[in-house]
Amino acid sequence: MSLVPLWECAIKSSIGKLDLPADFFEAIPKAGYGVLQIESPHITADLGLPMHRRGPCDRLLVAQAQTSGLVLGTRDPQIAKYDVRTLLA
Repeated sequence: MSLVPLWECAIKSSIGKLDLPADFFEAIPKAGYGVLQIESPHITADLGLPMHRRGPCDRLLVAQAQTSGLVLGTRDPQIAKYDVRTLLA
């Protein structure tokens, strides 16, 4: 699991758009999920992406999947415009 959607959850929670359990972030590693950190190669890859999506989080997820050789789970059909393997969730 990428750190990016967790960051999005934190932002939405802080502005009152998402109600999270108090232990939400601590529960992720306890459930056995690893967290893919944001690293320099991801940011560099993001800089080279075409502007199919303006959302920085979406673009960073694409860059992480490309750079790390991962499949991106998404419901967003716009992501298919990028050269990235997807699994429509």
